Amino acid sequence: MSGLLLGVDVGTSSTKGVLARPDGQVVATAERPHGLSMPRPGWAEHDAEGVWWADFVSICRELLKKADDGIAAVCTSGIGASVLPADGGGKPLRAAILYGIDARAEREIEELNDRYGREALLERCGSVLTTQAVGPKLLWLRRNEPEVWEKTEKFFMASSFIAYRLTGEYVLDHHSASQCDPLYDVHANAWIDDYAEELAPGLPLPRLLWPAEVVGEVGREGSEATGIPAGTPVAAGTIDAWSEGASVGVQNPGDLMLMYGTTMFIIEVLEEPLHHPGLWGTTGILPGTHNLAAGMATSGALTGWLKKISGDVPYEELTEEAAAVPPGSDALVVLPYFAGERTPIFDPKARGLICGLTVGHGRGHLYRAMLEATAYGVRHIFESMREAGGGGERLVAVGGGTRGGLWTQIVSDVTGRPQELPEQTIGAAYGDALLAARAVGLAEPETDWSKISATVEPNPENRETYDDLYRVYRDLYPATREASHELAARQKGGEVVV
Repeated sequence: MSGLLLGVDVGTSSTKGVLARPDGQVVATAERPHGLSMPRPGWAEHDAEGVWWADFVSICRELLKKADDGIAAVCTSGIGASVLPADGGGKPLRAAILYGIDARAEREIEELNDRYGREALLERCGSVLTTQAVGPKLLWLRRNEPEVWEKTEKFFMASSFIAYRLTGEYVLDHHSASQCDPLYDVHANAWIDDYAEELAPGLPLPRLLWPAEVVGEVGREGSEATGIPAGTPVAAGTIDAWSEGASVGVQNPGDLMLMYGTTMFIIEVLEEPLHHPGLWGTTGILPGTHNLAAGMATSGALTGWLKKISGDVPYEELTEEAAAVPPGSDALVVLPYFAGERTPIFDPKARGLICGLTVGHGRGHLYRAMLEATAYGVRHIFESMREAGGGGERLVAVGGGTRGGLWTQIVSDVTGRPQELPEQTIGAAYGDALLAARAVGLAEPETDWSKISATVEPNPENRETYDDLYRVYRDLYPATREASHELAARQKGGEVVV
């Protein structure tokens, strides 16, 4: 069997696609930017029809024009864990409620953590309940939108919605299911029926598959919409960060991936499940593997914010200004909690802080301090992973933020850890193509398409400065938490579209 592998990833701010050969050679790529709807403070949504499916169709039609061979298989990844309620025919009933950046279910999170017990949840599900969890959002939907819940017979994430549209099969991959806390047992690799019936009574749960397993074949309607030939095998896919890990060979125990994007995301591959109250414990994308995972609520979003309020000065200019500023930004420390924070503090009411600001500081100081803030957050996460018994050995850096060199150098200097930079930086869509290849036997489970092009080494001369400022960073949150919570309670707003 031969042919091309079609991979598509639906991200927070864009959808990307790739056509690749079974040896990993890239034939063509495509991208579609899209918006993120934030109709209320703490809410984050996507229109599944207008974003997920429309982007997928558009990208498929563009890529298929560039295909010089048949399509052997297709696979999609996407943002997650998300909740898209749909009726029995798979028609969306409202906009999709997104992953941990959507904090609407705070009340339900606290209630369910108390009901089931944090230690019991950590042991059985791998994580306590946070804004990343699906279960509390399903309960929120039941309570707050009963007219939607009454019609809900399916729930999707981006990858499973595309798979359903192509094949008519209602499925979810094991890894995505392991982020549906508290509905999935990470030891048994199965749904927890009693919890599911309590939280989502009467809701049929999707059939479980591994990301590189075939869901079914593209049907007539899916073929007519996308141009993908009917009968083409479709792999289950998974959440985007895990596909990105596959794209750079982060699949062996001890491997770590650090993803620089709108948010910062970290995945460690494990042989056995570990857990920590400040991290997510999940099932891996390969059978028999597990993960510790972590995600900050902002990273690139901070620099994007500063760029926007600076009159959309080019990133290259901002980076040049920041590079001219000494490490530590002349004693300027930022808390990056501009959208609350996920791991390891799990506080949606946390707020951003710029501490030490003087009239002597300029835009370059602020920009560098934003980069350093994300590095302090990464160090905090690494320390939590060590506390859990993990922490990994090999660190691979991916994402758009790895370009240019300044941000990655700051992270290595703050954490004291080298970072390997892959040659191929397409991202999760490239990992999807690899999963598609594995699904139809064109690649073995251990196949790695990635090649490392460079390694960022920490500069020991900056260690003392960053150690001192990291201590300030860690002290700032507990010292200002009450004030941040009071301000968060006072903040109101209308619709914001990013």
